[in-house]
Amino acid sequence: MIARLRGWLRERTPEEVVIDVGGVGYQLFVSAQTLAALPAEGEEVELLTVTHLREDALQLFGFAEAAERMLFQMLQSVSGIGPRLALGILSGMPVEELREAIRRRDLVRLTRIPGVGKKIAERLSLELADKLLALPAERAPRRDAALGDVGTRAVSALINLQFRPAEAERAVEGALAAGFTTLEEVVREALRSTRR
Repeated sequence: MIARLRGWLRERTPEEVVIDVGGVGYQLFVSAQTLAALPAEGEEVELLTVTHLREDALQLFGFAEAAERMLFQMLQSVSGIGPRLALGILSGMPVEELREAIRRRDLVRLTRIPGVGKKIAERLSLELADKLLALPAERAPRRDAALGDVGTRAVSALINLQFRPAEAERAVEGALAAGFTTLEEVVREALRSTRR
């Protein structure tokens, strides 16, 4: 599982980038929002990632911001939305606007996103509006700052293991408060404390 990548931006297309990390080129699918935030080819870049395993492929999705990555995970919890459609939805408008459109159940705005018809817009509103209402807009950046690099990476690892974001954050905060400092220790303790 890969939670973030830092390297040199080697290639970019409207849907994907290649980042060179120690001589290995990683292909990441990105939203239009993340693509716009990236530097020019040849410059150093760091992206948060989500690893998606299918029967026939291992895919990486890259994000410039933690809030976008969190919303990507939430979108996939909606029936009928896979990772590629979730990325397409994120490309449709900035993260904060998308969150507001879902919170307000604004079907007109949601159906303007390419690939989002009335049924998907209704499902987004029905399944995510209340979750997003409970989530303050500035929460993700503040949380990243409070957790630090190791904590943020540990939360990402747990989310990739299908933990809910809030559950992952609580477990990681507990591990950090108990004095664990390395990524491996924090993840191990977080998993131990949340055994299901």
